[in-house]
Amino acid sequence: MDIYVGNLPYSANDQAIRELFEQYGTVTSARVIADKFSGQSKGFGFVEIPDQAEAEAAIAATNELEFDGRNLRVNESKPKPRSDNNSNSRGGRGRERNNDW
Repeated sequence: MDIYVGNLPYSANDQAIRELFEQYGTVTSARVIADKFSGQSKGFGFVEIPDQAEAEAAIAATNELEFDGRNLRVNESKPKPRSDNNSNSRGGRGRERNNDW
C-alpha cells in the first residue's frame, strides 16, 4: 500500500521516514517530495508497505503522531485525479489565439 505522509518537518528526509515506518512493517520505499529547483522538502512524502495489515497498522499508529515538533497527517495515498479537459496552461487555445508573431 502506498501511504501519504503529510505535515512533515522540512528537515525530514527519506531515511527518517523509513525508520519511523519500519517499526510497523516492511518498507519497500520511503521518499520525501522535494522542490526540483531548490531541493527543499515540500513537507510531504510517501511510504510503500506492501502488506495490507502492516500498512493499516502503520497508518493508525502514525496519524497525528508528533514527529520533530509537527503532528503528521497519514493516510492511504489516493491516485491523483485526472483532468479530462485537454487544455494547456494557456486555457486550451495555445498559439492559435495570436498568430501575429
